[in-house]
Amino acid sequence: MRALLLSSLIVTLCAAAPARAEKRFAPVELRVDLQKLPASERAALKKLVEASQIMDALYLRQVWAGNEALLLRLVERAASTAEPSDGFRTSRRAALVELEDFLVYKGPWNRLDHEKPFVPGAPAKPASANFYPADATKAEVEAWLKTLPDAARVNATGFYTTIRRGLDGKLMAVPYAVEYQPELERAAALLREAAAATAEPTLKAFLEARAKAFLSNDYYASEVAWMPLDAAVEPTIGPYETYEDEWFSAKAAFEAYVTVRDDAETKKLARLSSVLQDVEDHLPIDPAMRNPKIGAAAPIRVVNELFAGGDARHGVMTAAFNLPNDERVTKEKGTKRVMLKNVQEAKFERVLKPIAGVALAAGDRAAISFDAFFTHILMHELMHGLGPHEVKGAAKPTSPRLALEESYSAIEEAKADISGLWAMQYLIDKKVLDASLERSMYLTYLASAFRSIRFGITEAHGKGQALQLNFLVDAGAVKVASDGTFTVVAGKIKPAVAELTKVLMTLESKGDRAGAKALLAKMAVVRPEVQRVLDKLKDVPVDIAPRYVTAEELLAASR
Repeated sequence: MRALLLSSLIVTLCAAAPARAEKRFAPVELRVDLQKLPASERAALKKLVEASQIMDALYLRQVWAGNEALLLRLVERAASTAEPSDGFRTSRRAALVELEDFLVYKGPWNRLDHEKPFVPGAPAKPASANFYPADATKAEVEAWLKTLPDAARVNATGFYTTIRRGLDGKLMAVPYAVEYQPELERAAALLREAAAATAEPTLKAFLEARAKAFLSNDYYASEVAWMPLDAAVEPTIGPYETYEDEWFSAKAAFEAYVTVRDDAETKKLARLSSVLQDVEDHLPIDPAMRNPKIGAAAPIRVVNELFAGGDARHGVMTAAFNLPNDERVTKEKGTKRVMLKNVQEAKFERVLKPIAGVALAAGDRAAISFDAFFTHILMHELMHGLGPHEVKGAAKPTSPRLALEESYSAIEEAKADISGLWAMQYLIDKKVLDASLERSMYLTYLASAFRSIRFGITEAHGKGQALQLNFLVDAGAVKVASDGTFTVVAGKIKPAVAELTKVLMTLESKGDRAGAKALLAKMAVVRPEVQRVLDKLKDVPVDIAPRYVTAEELLAASR
């Protein structure tokens, strides 16, 4: 009961959280047109938003064991501080600022500033998050894992278990269904209510399967059911990304996206699914590393975001995603790419355009385009599903994710970015994409490099982008002008992009953890010429802070 009451408080706070965070985030109202949806689907949407709010509470607990207690302390301090004098007013203002930033970053660490604590007394952000015992070391967990039989080790290193100490002090694996039982029971009930409301059979099937998964801890059937989901309402809810687990990239964090499909844009991009095998067959890597048969399904959905929660709503907002991450499902069924169009449009207008006006040479700024930005994000997500997914020559079958451990997330994000650029060029050459994109895509990518680096190089996307930019500068493919602006060198960019694609995919194929770690240590840094541009961007928002106006109206109308 206490867990549900605390979760309810967190849901309320996160839903109402202002988007101050040192004014680094541009407030944006996200609205979605629901007029064409029948009453049944709007009813399902309401239940999905309510279930998604629970993901905020679960994610907050996964990030750090002390998050909930600290949040309550911050709420109490902000609410109880009186204002009889200037000194008290300043104190209350400071308390409110800490609370607002805590809710934006989902914890007391500034994710844009090397995870520096902004709440006095807060510890350093734990690399183990709250997936492992606070008193454990990575070496202890590794040693324990080696003692387990194969089946037990697979369970302990899986996405959906935490590692805890038993009463005897020994390590043990605890299923998410047990660890987070009260919240998941409530979320499952809401998903069943949404399933009962909808008239769309594939949506109903997914929601019923995901509700069962929350209680059984077996997510396979619901992941498979999500792949063919073909409805106007497109939800994604559950434990997915492993960025918070900085020890092993093994444990999945809870998140949610409640979206409505853009049918016209989805139809435009459907044709790209049919060319993925051709892209795979021509990757600039050793042919032995290519997949002779990639996952059969590769649906692409263009959607507008109605609501996001948990890992999908902290600091920098996700522009697109490629799921599921379960290697069993991706090998058998492929992956689905979901493009959050209204989020991308807001990022382009409020962030990327102003960045281009500072970072790019004057003659290049007009060349950036939303079409290039949107298409590269799509190709980034498509490329997550291509390239090496197994480590060649390993004693036992394993994936690049497990082999590279803490280096995997940044290497994989860099690989998806740079190979996405390579794939765009390949498809332009094949006349699948319009040739007018060619100059625009390189310059838009370059401006977006600064956008990603501003996320912070402790974050996988920012770290991966710093690696890419430094590699391209060293290769002469990107040049720094005397005025400090950056430009693309036409004759060198294509071979440099192909070479970096090969380097990163080879690291993954070989499971070269030492090589990946060394490359990141050398290249995933902010060099002086990049820092000078970043300094000039201090008045440009780092990202957007959405207010989900349509979701608010949907919930209010049903009260």
